[in-house]
Amino acid sequence: MKPSRVLHRFGTIPPVAASGHGMRIVLPDGREVIDGAGGAAVACIGHGNARVAAAIGAQAARLAYAHTATFSSEPAEALADFLLGDEPGGLARAWFCSSGSEGMEAALKLARQYFVEIGQPGRTRFIARRQSYHGTTLGALGVGGNMMRRRLYEPILAGAFSHVSPCFAYRFQQPGESDAQYLDRLEADLEGEFQRLGPESVIAFVAEPVVGATTGCVTALPGYFPRMRAVCERHGALLILDEVMCGMGRTGTRHAWEQEGVTPDLQVIAKGLGGGYQPIGALLIAGRIADALARGSGGFLHGQTYQAHPVACAAALEVQRIIAEDGLLANVRAMGARLEAGLLERFGNHRHVGDIRGRGLFRAIELVADRASKDVFDPALKLHERVQREALARGLAVYPMGGTIDGARGDHIVIAPAYIATPADIEAIVARLGDAVDAAVASLAG
Repeated sequence: MKPSRVLHRFGTIPPVAASGHGMRIVLPDGREVIDGAGGAAVACIGHGNARVAAAIGAQAARLAYAHTATFSSEPAEALADFLLGDEPGGLARAWFCSSGSEGMEAALKLARQYFVEIGQPGRTRFIARRQSYHGTTLGALGVGGNMMRRRLYEPILAGAFSHVSPCFAYRFQQPGESDAQYLDRLEADLEGEFQRLGPESVIAFVAEPVVGATTGCVTALPGYFPRMRAVCERHGALLILDEVMCGMGRTGTRHAWEQEGVTPDLQVIAKGLGGGYQPIGALLIAGRIADALARGSGGFLHGQTYQAHPVACAAALEVQRIIAEDGLLANVRAMGARLEAGLLERFGNHRHVGDIRGRGLFRAIELVADRASKDVFDPALKLHERVQREALARGLAVYPMGGTIDGARGDHIVIAPAYIATPADIEAIVARLGDAVDAAVASLAG
């Protein structure tokens, strides 16, 4: 193979994706791979959509770029209207960027600026959760609790962030502890951190409604988010929800928080916003926060060269129109139920699958050495990577991750197919994943 001049993520040269159509990625030799994870829960309407390609081309021909310090653009205005025209949950303004990490950086900065604008400059701290992930830039990495990804950069991360326990019942709810008791303990943990820091110093609590890659599609127990929201409101802090991976329809509703009984003050979205057709993310902002800026300094002290990029906004707008016009959220719910049933049938009694979890077309299996004890495989075996290789050999792409429990121990596999998935696609994904897990476990004996 010809040497690559690309600095690849994991040091080895991955196979080349030559083209794609629908749920399939085509390799240079013509082999087709089912994109069972949408890349990283990104390709929500599949590959090769002609409508989106045409929208991108038309916008690039009309106006490729306009700097937002001087101009807005028709696609940016239209996309913001599409997302926020009915002000869902009080969200009234959008700030468009190029990634989820950038969106989280903007959320942190805007939250800080908001409190300065309203006369509370002493608020300087953020509370998030262990085993969470909020992005790769230094601010986003700092607020995140993914210890595996933080470890190398810990000495240069800011000290404005602290972390409390996640709502991860499979791993951390104690034997004999009821759901109500577990939620009591988590609420007390967050309240205790507010008190430790000084309630008047806390800007916000940051969380993913459904935790993404770090722990593998972990949903909170019913009632968890209203309790966390109540703690924030008691102390005047904001609630920032990171829906970069779980939002924009991935769990069956446009916003994952619609299923949690809360609304955020700030919300970050990205992957499903543009479906991978262009790099785009967004920060959605409650009206009262935007109004505070308007009454104060008048603007957001933050900006990026490619924010609200006209071509990216045009692509995202067409993706969102397709989701709405084709009724794809209903398909997410229907195929999500089918995927859950298929995973339960294939892995429900599997000796090396401890938990099957998620919501909509955002599902995961957690791999264990022993189902009864929940003991994990030796991390050095990198079982999740073995499953990925075995799946790819069978024509299936999945999203593997290690460090499920604490950044070091545990393995899981995320399955997040496109919203256009059919029953046949779901059946093929489950069958190929089942064979891949069995083959990967068998390889350990060798």
